[in-house]
Amino acid sequence: MSRPTAPGEVKPDPKHNSEKVAKFVNYVMQDGKKNLARSIVYKAMDKLADDLDGESLQMFEKAIEKVGPHMEVRSRRVGGANYHIPIPVTGDRKYTLAFRWVIAAAKDRNERKMEDRLAEEMKDALNEEGKAMATRENMHKMAEANKAFAHFARFM
Repeated sequence: MSRPTAPGEVKPDPKHNSEKVAKFVNYVMQDGKKNLARSIVYKAMDKLADDLDGESLQMFEKAIEKVGPHMEVRSRRVGGANYHIPIPVTGDRKYTLAFRWVIAAAKDRNERKMEDRLAEEMKDALNEEGKAMATRENMHKMAEANKAFAHFARFM
């Protein structure tokens, strides 16, 4: 019998043996339909690899890495005023935000199938364009604009 996974831990996906892909599948999944989500993600990765002549897992990881932010802003109330404090993004939070942004941007696209939308959004991310990259750039701009309040971060 296999060992149960701990909370927050994900078994690697069967095709690529990657935990990142397995987590991404979980983010795409709706109503517990994991096989459908898995097929959508795999088809999107294959289309991305075919379009750009690369290996699908490497292209996926490169796209997610590019979308992942380095800095984010968090609100903090100090002396009756709210400040947006820039803090570095660490660990899994970077991938969580990247997954959310890529999926949200893909849902807003006009392609007919979700795998086409995901593939195109990841292709745009590799070219440093598209809605997910715009979201990342907005986050970095907000962090840069509010870096004067960074000294409040030590109280968080």
